[in-house]
Amino acid sequence: MTDSPAGPESRPSRKRLQYGEGREALLNAAVRVVARGGLRKLTYRAVAEEAGVTHGLVVHHFGSRDALIEEALAHTIRTSLSTSALEPGTGKVADFATGLSEMVSADPDTQVFQYELLLESRRRPELLPQLRALYDQYFDATRRELGRMLPAGADRALTRLVFAALDGLVLHQLIFGEPEVTDSAVEELRSLLRLLDADGEARA
Repeated sequence: MTDSPAGPESRPSRKRLQYGEGREALLNAAVRVVARGGLRKLTYRAVAEEAGVTHGLVVHHFGSRDALIEEALAHTIRTSLSTSALEPGTGKVADFATGLSEMVSADPDTQVFQYELLLESRRRPELLPQLRALYDQYFDATRRELGRMLPAGADRALTRLVFAALDGLVLHQLIFGEPEVTDSAVEELRSLLRLLDADGEARA
């Protein structure tokens, strides 16, 4: 194995790390490894092979497998909301969760990684603080957008209910595919929000 990227024919569906791209590219590689094989497959060598670099470079950046896991999770926290459909910011029901199915189709690995870590946290409670931080960001984004849409705003229970519906749709699409089912369900959710006078149209 060398520091130069492997040829495209070796893994045509993966973008290989170009030498010098650095730590973020290694974290992306770690996410892909976990998404494909679960945490049991996450090793320095697996990340190095995925990224197309030497094993020693991964060791240099992270030092321990636990550090690699924690930093990969922190990386997904930083990047998830930037691609999230939770908060378009318009306050219009028609815009809520737009592009959710496309987000899952475009970057399934990040979503799978997060679900893997959620399950792993049952065995490793030390992961819970970062997972709570991730989900708190999701909850906050959902609550803010519901507050823009609903005249009365959204309490904690409604926020959790709406987010749980979207989270479940993401999980189902990851497992079963069928993005068109996700789109139909999201539209049904928007219809329910309209019943709560989401656009203020029914309020005199």
